[in-house]
Amino acid sequence: MGTVVKRGKTFRAQVRRNGASRSATFDTKAAAYVWVEQVEREIGAGVTGGSAAPAGATFAKLLERYRDDVSEYKRGKRWEVTRINLTLRDAIAEVPLVRLAQPAVAAWRDRRLKQVSPASVQREWNLLSHACSLAVKEWHWLAENPFTGVRRPPPTPPRDRLATEAELDRILFALSYQPGQRPSTISERIGAAAVFAVETGMRVGEIAKLTWADVAPTVVTVRSGKTAAATRRVPLSPVAQTVLSGLKPDPVDLTARVFDLNTSQIDSLWRKAKKLAMIEDLHFHDLRHTAVTRLAKKLPILDLARMIGHKDLRMLQIYYNESAETMADRLKAD
Repeated sequence: MGTVVKRGKTFRAQVRRNGASRSATFDTKAAAYVWVEQVEREIGAGVTGGSAAPAGATFAKLLERYRDDVSEYKRGKRWEVTRINLTLRDAIAEVPLVRLAQPAVAAWRDRRLKQVSPASVQREWNLLSHACSLAVKEWHWLAENPFTGVRRPPPTPPRDRLATEAELDRILFALSYQPGQRPSTISERIGAAAVFAVETGMRVGEIAKLTWADVAPTVVTVRSGKTAAATRRVPLSPVAQTVLSGLKPDPVDLTARVFDLNTSQIDSLWRKAKKLAMIEDLHFHDLRHTAVTRLAKKLPILDLARMIGHKDLRMLQIYYNESAETMADRLKAD
């Protein structure tokens, strides 16, 4: 039978049945009774949650295994390892797996929402939930995914920020980039990358990873994943071709990166240039929005989706950010 006893400001729940005993502490009586009912159902069904997990294992142990055995071999390794290491410093990491349930996840969610944006919590949520799902299906460390059934943070409205021609001119000036001249500094190469992003709609990571082996006279090959299905060919406008011509060395090392930049360099110097140009709230990724909005006037929708790399055409609605006023002006012109 399960019992719930108030101790100070918390409620201690305990279940003893069929020789099994589990206990947990909650902030509310309702959460405690929900947990009691769940555990009683599991014990009654013969489910021994976490039976294959090491004795006394906590959520930290599960995350460490996921970090070392799964994240290590993923393209997003760096981000995942950073997020997991951050979570290891949170109170949820100390929760034993036998007590890891929805109340602990909800408490983690509420703490993170006080520290970062809902969008950031959503991304971390997906990572932690996948780790728990793997622990259920393959490792048998958990009886169920504790993230299931917990209310997610509210979705963040998509950005609709576009870069104007004047803003692009100012930020390119701040980066000391002059179209038609060979970039010789990191800042100038970031300026070249910004122009290339507006012309192609490529993501910052795709631009940073582009090698000369991926470059042909009128197209570039973007390798977004390990499979052929994740690869696409992006057509180059005359302006984009000029940018690449200004970067091309002689002789060409096909393994060398075209822009000789990493994403952290782009992010850091973009922020500094934006401040110097006195431009508010313009992310490098907003150049992708700018590109899609411009290209939509030149390319059919299916061609644009293939160029940008969207399999779901509805995603283009997020990146196409033409204002209603501009569309009204175009209707007048017609």
